[in-house]
Amino acid sequence: MNPLLAITRVDVADYVGALFLVYFILIFIRVLLSWIPRMPYYPWLRATVDFVHQVVDPYLNLFRRVIPPLGGGGMAIDISPILAILILFIVGRVVVSLIHG
Repeated sequence: MNPLLAITRVDVADYVGALFLVYFILIFIRVLLSWIPRMPYYPWLRATVDFVHQVVDPYLNLFRRVIPPLGGGGMAIDISPILAILILFIVGRVVVSLIHG
């Protein structure tokens, strides 16, 4: 029996839902990293931080163009991740429900 024939729409919907969850977690990690002013330098840590930035920043930059940081100077608060997470959650629910049927 071919194992590919056993994949159902529910399996695909669960997989897509998991991808949205992983991206949500990466956005959350990106927000937490923005609170750490000086990271110690370790090659593995730098590679991990760079990965998170490269994966999440293009998506967050879409919202940063619309919502500028609040405040001024070094204490500006970036609220774009809030809208980004909200949109990601809504789109994720819609896509998973369409796949699930």
